[in-house]
Amino acid sequence: MDQPKQEIKIQDNISGAEYSNLMQVRHNKDEIMLMFANVMPPTGKTVAKVVTNPSHFKKIVNALQDNLKKYEEKYGIIEQSPENPNGINNWEVFPPEKQ
Repeated sequence: MDQPKQEIKIQDNISGAEYSNLMQVRHNKDEIMLMFANVMPPTGKTVAKVVTNPSHFKKIVNALQDNLKKYEEKYGIIEQSPENPNGINNWEVFPPEKQ
């Protein structure tokens, strides 16, 4: 038997995409929360929060890994920025202490 077609409606109040250069992950036994932020020191703001269950989170991770593999096969390996001990990626959140 054919499955009935599922229709997904997208809310009209969702505007364009939000840029995020920071993500924080937290979890408890039943839920995993992803918080996305846009940080431009000295300020930043949370742009989205996603809360899901562990089973669905694992599906999200698998989809991301699959898409990353396809992206790198098509465009080349993505070089990661070196970690900055004074802040987030290459932004300095707090000025380094003077010697």
